Amino acid sequence: MPDDRTPDDTPVLRERRGPVAYVTMNRPRYRNAQNSAMTYALDDALYRAAEDPAVKVVVLAGAGDHFSAGHDIGTPQRDAHLPFERRAGLWWDHTGRPGAESRFARESEVYLGMCRRWRELPKPVIASVRGACVAGGLMLAWVCDLIVASEDAFFADPVVRMGIPGVEYFAHPWAMPPRIAKEFLYTGDRMSARRAYEVGMVNRVVGADALEAETERLALRIAEMPAFGLALTKRAVNQAEDLQGLHTGMDSVFGLHHLAHAHNAETAADSLGGMDISAMKEANT
Repeated sequence: MPDDRTPDDTPVLRERRGPVAYVTMNRPRYRNAQNSAMTYALDDALYRAAEDPAVKVVVLAGAGDHFSAGHDIGTPQRDAHLPFERRAGLWWDHTGRPGAESRFARESEVYLGMCRRWRELPKPVIASVRGACVAGGLMLAWVCDLIVASEDAFFADPVVRMGIPGVEYFAHPWAMPPRIAKEFLYTGDRMSARRAYEVGMVNRVVGADALEAETERLALRIAEMPAFGLALTKRAVNQAEDLQGLHTGMDSVFGLHHLAHAHNAETAADSLGGMDISAMKEANT
């Protein structure tokens, strides 16, 4: 099968400093928008951190001024049409499949499936967030156990503007109180780091210049704990969230998400309701 992907040179950077593995999304020119090449590079990096016995804690960050502006819906390296070796589930390859079948298969793998896979990494993961954490960026932050944000960070899920009820990893009513989640989705407005802290979505807010140092201090403090104890504690809290409906809730909303895509494909210019990257930027600035 011909392969015409043109990936970034290194979409994800990896570094270990002592007991902490640093995984950094590296598409700063595009505010770390997530194409499939980045998604699978993230999976590689997180898998290596999980299997390395020297790593006790993982930090996930974005290169440049932003954590992540979300899924890639318009950069020159957008690669949604290309096949990749699947890892998160057993759905077939999406390429060459028609309509909703293709979208459902791909998003089951690279969005919902990958996020669920990363949530279960048996080591604490800290998101270090500056600048934009939007839509698909939220998904990456929410799979982390803790979030440290700089004062200039902001959070948003504006995809209701596309007629879609939130991103695929629908953790909104668990990441924040339900009424706050509704306002967040209904308006698509940005939520400041301070507000995110007030509603319990973020653990710490620090000055922009202090973000890396504060994240490292927290990671090293956690790394003092026994690795197996951390793994079991993470599983205990994750299981409690699932008992509160997180897993099944996401399954149900994923179906609504794809109903929206299919409706858009029938009634609008495309499955995103005609909202390309320029239109989304204009609507959310």
